[in-house]
Amino acid sequence: MTAESVEHRHEWPVPPQDGYTVDDLFTLPDLPPHTELIDGSLVFVSPQHRFHYLVINLLFNGLCSSLTPEFSVEREMTVVLDERNGPEPDVSVVRADAVTGLDQARFRAEDVLLTVEVVSPDSESRDRTTKPHKYAAAGIPDYWRVEHDGTTGEPIIHVYELEPLGNSYVHMAMHRERIKVDKPYPIDIDLTGIGKG
Repeated sequence: MTAESVEHRHEWPVPPQDGYTVDDLFTLPDLPPHTELIDGSLVFVSPQHRFHYLVINLLFNGLCSSLTPEFSVEREMTVVLDERNGPEPDVSVVRADAVTGLDQARFRAEDVLLTVEVVSPDSESRDRTTKPHKYAAAGIPDYWRVEHDGTTGEPIIHVYELEPLGNSYVHMAMHRERIKVDKPYPIDIDLTGIGKG
């Protein structure tokens, strides 16, 4: 082993016996950007495809275009669900009164009205199963899961709403080409054009 290979070896943090907490997520030094906390484990995000980036931009801008003053649209901000879970939705809609300033790094689940996850190859299971289950259990009213249509290249959005009695989501609709919904406020976004770039 050369001196150069020893110098570049990275030391990963050793998790505590009971796993990490949300406080650790914000205090551990040198964590990669967009690190999430799921069930006390740190989850590192892989480099994303262009589709992921473009869809996040499209939805962020579309949600902002019809925004009313009582809401704020946030991009890639941690949502604290409980002490051991701090996922980072790609886009979320929160109550405007929950925004505290430019140095804010997280929101509480009770302040979040919509979470949006754009599915990537490394996040399929988390975005389809783990995160929606946790978002629903935390009482977040709406969840959108965005998939990539391999034929057209366009996004497909699955819209879920919270079923309060069961604390789980119900699949309400699947949107192609345009998403037009009335929760958490009236939203109308043209989804075409992503696959042409």
